[in-house]
Amino acid sequence: MKLRVYIDTSVVGGYFDEEFEDVTKLFFDRVFKKDFLVYFSEVSEAELSLAPDFVKDLKSKIPIDCYRFLELDDESRELAETYINEKVLGKASLDDAFHIAVATVNRLDVLVSWNFKHIVNYDKIKLFNSINLRLGYPLIEIRSPKEFVRYESND
Repeated sequence: MKLRVYIDTSVVGGYFDEEFEDVTKLFFDRVFKKDFLVYFSEVSEAELSLAPDFVKDLKSKIPIDCYRFLELDDESRELAETYINEKVLGKASLDDAFHIAVATVNRLDVLVSWNFKHIVNYDKIKLFNSINLRLGYPLIEIRSPKEFVRYESND
């Protein structure tokens, strides 16, 4: 079974960002080879609607048979609000909370992001998962695209 990977908007934008482009392009090489089943959400779509056309075009190149769309349902909204109410994230970071909640509620294998301040952050991941476990959800793996790069071995 393919790894089910939720990609937040920072990963799509990272393809065109000088700081992240090399690794992000390697990550997307694996996406285009259909190594993963890729998930976006209603939140991702709303954020991408504000992005430049070249960013939107990248998402449109993801093979349709390895792409899934998730709605922001009431259960995900409630979980995101819990992250905010318990001060894991501030109210201004509600969309980040939505990304994490959608991936958690849908029991995806991993959420991939370049957002180190609010998402790919050791202390915050511990807090997200503490809440998730307390509420009966599984742990959510949160990683950067760098962790999906395949390195050639010269051994």
